[in-house]
Amino acid sequence: MTLVTTWLAGLRAALPAGDCKKLARIQGAGKPQLAALRAAFPSCPASLLELLEHIDGTYTGKNRVLILGSDVGEGTYPYYLLSAKEMLDEKGGLHAESIADIYGRTARERSQWVKVSRRIDVALPMDRRLCFAHCMNNGGSSRLYLDFNPTLNGKAGQVMRFLHDPDSYAVIADSFDDYLQRLLDGGFAFVEP
Repeated sequence: MTLVTTWLAGLRAALPAGDCKKLARIQGAGKPQLAALRAAFPSCPASLLELLEHIDGTYTGKNRVLILGSDVGEGTYPYYLLSAKEMLDEKGGLHAESIADIYGRTARERSQWVKVSRRIDVALPMDRRLCFAHCMNNGGSSRLYLDFNPTLNGKAGQVMRFLHDPDSYAVIADSFDDYLQRLLDGGFAFVEP
């Protein structure tokens, strides 16, 4: 068994029966969608691609299921997995701005508005990061990213969490595999019975 199949088995055991039924109706991404995602993000981890092969997004019509979590509220804040197409749609537009563009070029300017981990490059356009999850209110309050271009203090492929009000950008795992393992080890604390 891979980490992803072990993680999926644990998730299904933790989810209420109704959410398991919805999850079972969601199809996996096809080879063209996965190839397009890999082309846009060559460093995309194999574990995320494998997860998408099983489940291509969980914010789909009537089959909406919160299957991811973050460090907010002691790991109890839930997120939807974006589909491969939605991940690609996050590129460009407003998402092309950097943290520095949004909050100010100097650390002093930014400190009034946002807290940013030293592991995150504030000058990098946001669409150079792979947004893979939106929080339960469809991303307005929080989003999860894979950051392939960190500062020297970070690790390529680290999982970054954006949180709104007050705004902050934090690294919550060194890799997507580490992120999945933490959710598994934490007993899927974000799942509401």
